[in-house]
Amino acid sequence: MHNHKNEEKMKGKIHATGMKKLAIFIACMLMCSMVNAQEDSTVVRRKKVAVVLSGGGAKGMAHIGVLKVLEKAGIPVDIVTGTSMGSIIGGLYAIGYNAHALDSVARAQDWSYVISDKEDLRNQSLRDRLKQYTYVFTTGLTIGKRDKNAGGLIKGKNLAELFQHLCTGYTDSLDFSKDLPIPFACVATNIIDNSEVDFHSGCLPQAMRSSMSIPGAFSPIRIGDKVLVDGGLKNNYPADIAKEMGADIIIGVTVQGAPKVAEDMGGTMSIISQIVDVNCKNKVEDNLAITDLHMRVNTKGYGSASFSAAAIDTLIRRGEEEAMRHWDEIIALKKRIGIDETFRPTILHPLRPQAMTEKQFVTGYTFENMNPQTEMFLRQKFHLQKNDSIDAKLAGEITTCMRTDLFYQSAECRLVPDGDGVRVIITAGNRKTVQLHAGMRYDIEEHASLQVGAEFPFKTKMPMNADVTLRLGKRIMVNGAWTFHPLSFTRPTVSYTFRRNDVDVYIGGDHDYNIVYLQNQAEVLPFNFDVRHFNLQMGLRWDYINYRDKLVSDKSNANIEFDNGHYFSYRARANYNSEDNWVFPTRGASFKAEYAYITDNFLRLDGQTGLSEVSANWRMSFTFGKRFTLQPLVYGRLLFGDVIRHIFGNIIGGNWFGHYVEQQMPFAGVGNMEYVGKQFIAVQLQGQQRIGRNHYILLRFAAGQQSNKLKEIFDNRTLLGGQIAYYYNTIFGPLGASFGYSNHTKKPYFFLDLGYEF
Repeated sequence: MHNHKNEEKMKGKIHATGMKKLAIFIACMLMCSMVNAQEDSTVVRRKKVAVVLSGGGAKGMAHIGVLKVLEKAGIPVDIVTGTSMGSIIGGLYAIGYNAHALDSVARAQDWSYVISDKEDLRNQSLRDRLKQYTYVFTTGLTIGKRDKNAGGLIKGKNLAELFQHLCTGYTDSLDFSKDLPIPFACVATNIIDNSEVDFHSGCLPQAMRSSMSIPGAFSPIRIGDKVLVDGGLKNNYPADIAKEMGADIIIGVTVQGAPKVAEDMGGTMSIISQIVDVNCKNKVEDNLAITDLHMRVNTKGYGSASFSAAAIDTLIRRGEEEAMRHWDEIIALKKRIGIDETFRPTILHPLRPQAMTEKQFVTGYTFENMNPQTEMFLRQKFHLQKNDSIDAKLAGEITTCMRTDLFYQSAECRLVPDGDGVRVIITAGNRKTVQLHAGMRYDIEEHASLQVGAEFPFKTKMPMNADVTLRLGKRIMVNGAWTFHPLSFTRPTVSYTFRRNDVDVYIGGDHDYNIVYLQNQAEVLPFNFDVRHFNLQMGLRWDYINYRDKLVSDKSNANIEFDNGHYFSYRARANYNSEDNWVFPTRGASFKAEYAYITDNFLRLDGQTGLSEVSANWRMSFTFGKRFTLQPLVYGRLLFGDVIRHIFGNIIGGNWFGHYVEQQMPFAGVGNMEYVGKQFIAVQLQGQQRIGRNHYILLRFAAGQQSNKLKEIFDNRTLLGGQIAYYYNTIFGPLGASFGYSNHTKKPYFFLDLGYEF
């Protein structure tokens, strides 16, 4: 009985203790809910802030400077809207690039490349890179199919690719209000019905690209039955959209200058700019009326295309300066927002990972709009395997290869989040029917010259293409080449070349004779190994030389026999080039070497041992500071054999290797072609000084040794020469003049030229 009472007491105590704990827990929950309610009420009481960024092309870089000051002041940003360049800056800001990250991204880009349709060939084959420094015009045509990227001078593929890389993780179809760190919207114009199209969802890179498609300059973006161009034509300052998205406070930035007058209309670009500015005034006044703080950045002296490094630096700085002039207003605005002057958001704006360099884990690959052979080619060339990694650099190399090696008009590589990594979606556009090239140059020796080329891909199981080149001028050349791609790293090639050469030969600086001859050449290269900066070729060549005319000067002492003949040669060539620029390099190295065994019957030459030719040149670049580059060059050509035909003799003169004839070697101070001994070696030291952005001063010194016997090569007088040149780098190639003198010719020479060398 006693035990039963004790048990009852114990149960009562336990029940009382449990009730007490329950009461304490409920009280805690009520207190937490009250605290959360207070925090929620704080959030509710704080007004939503929108930042609105106008269009303006390059002038929109000033937005970055304004954002820097807003971050410094601790202004929270809840909504971002923008048009054109404002959509780009705003879209990137909305996905996590803070102002300082945007500053770094803007300065890191080569905008002359980004706003063009040039291919990034730094990591492509030397053959493709050579074309980049030969032709000033390149375009691809797809006959029988509509090109959806047509309609502008610039298709904008590099812009689209940049946006894809910067928006890694946000390239799928998204709701911009729910799926982005900061709700975002941008504006485009549908030219089908002249209506405004507001992007609140979709593919973010595509929305940004649509918003900045300046009519006539950039191709429009086609989405369904819409053809979209620059949103500035309908709503260049979209404050109304920010208001519709729930903004209570609007901070706006515009970069348009003061209205122009008749005296300001001085050229084509100023007229086009005025047309755009006039058409961009829709809604602007009404939207400024609902803006709480408006900042108009002074962009005088700069235009929509001012993408130089100096211009970007100045525009960002002017944006900061304009915002700092409104500092007191910005701080005062914090009270209206409902936050203290000292308030700083816990996470002002997280610095987004470096999307352009960050490696992403690959969960798998998807190939769209391409056949199995193309997919296999890409997998082999780039070693695309599941569970590997990818970054923006590799993605860019893949799309460049698709456009250059596989002849697609467009190519896209998207990284879509997939579990712990990304799924890589590689999409091909239409296949090109033909790729066209055109280049031109002028110099005081040959006058005007024109070179055009066409490449034709074939829809075969094994990728292959034909390449036809025509050169017109004093020297005529026709070349046809057939290239196979059995593996990603080798390109067996069969080619035929016809040349009509009209060359002048000098002796000691005096014109000796002029010779006109025809050269037919066929070459088979079963081994043509290509990998990034390196190319190795081995094969057989046939040459037929047919001399047509010889004009000898009155002072000539030359007694040379010019015999027509067939020649068969075995050749091996190695070519390496890592230079950042083939015309004005500042870093990297260039190396070429060739061995040839020349015969007239596959074994011997005129019944004697065949002619052996060994040639090489090696150049490196060392930059001191930001503008001066020192470039040492070592080169030479050695001939061994009992019979050496005149057509194969060593020739020096001019500025380039192989310009007039295949074996020509440059020599500072010698302007025209001069024959030298069978053994020739030389060194050259060049100083390259860049002035401004596109001006170059070149100073060259050269020393060479020649002889008919290798062991006596240093017994003869040393050839010395010097040269000074000025060049301006134009869109058509370098324009410049050079002046030189050598102890071999004992005469000064002057040379003027425009365009790339070919």
